[in-house]
Amino acid sequence: MKAVILNGAREGDIKIDEISEKLTSIMQLLGETETFILREYKIADCLGCFGCWIKTPGQCVIDDSSRSIANQFGKADLKVFVTPIVFGGYSYELKKLLDRQISNILPFLEKNKNGEIHHPSRFTVDTRFVAIGVLSKPDDESETIFKTLAGRNALNMQAKAYIAITVYLTDNAEQVTKKIKDALAGVGIKDGNA
Repeated sequence: MKAVILNGAREGDIKIDEISEKLTSIMQLLGETETFILREYKIADCLGCFGCWIKTPGQCVIDDSSRSIANQFGKADLKVFVTPIVFGGYSYELKKLLDRQISNILPFLEKNKNGEIHHPSRFTVDTRFVAIGVLSKPDDESETIFKTLAGRNALNMQAKAYIAITVYLTDNAEQVTKKIKDALAGVGIKDGNA
């Protein structure tokens, strides 16, 4: 199993970095794991030019770190977001990389089994998706928006299984570990078996 973890922590988001480190240590026991702390990479905003479909199919026209991260992300069996929840959404660091993932889909449209129209993936990977959002305290509205957004992203990734969970800054190490393991089990990854 190949896992890619996208850490959307901002500078000073110590708890999110700790969660990402815990997740990485758990995932390394299960297979190849690559963690990207996005604030450490030069990643430009998407231009919205569709050059990754027309001029350089499958590769963004902007030559920065997003190219290699997008490629690895597209081929991953397990895709994980770890991010502060910002107004129900992702951090800027994660959102700008997610916008640049358009190179991982084809410019064609097809109906999914629910009758919705989506772009097919460039990759034939049987992927699973986990979104871990971090809040200072429970906030039903932000959590609902976050889980809905993650669900829609899972549809676009054509994930065969997904889960979105919330971790709070007040959670201790044992609670965080349990939530991570429960989330992985929720997408069918338990005790090293997928």
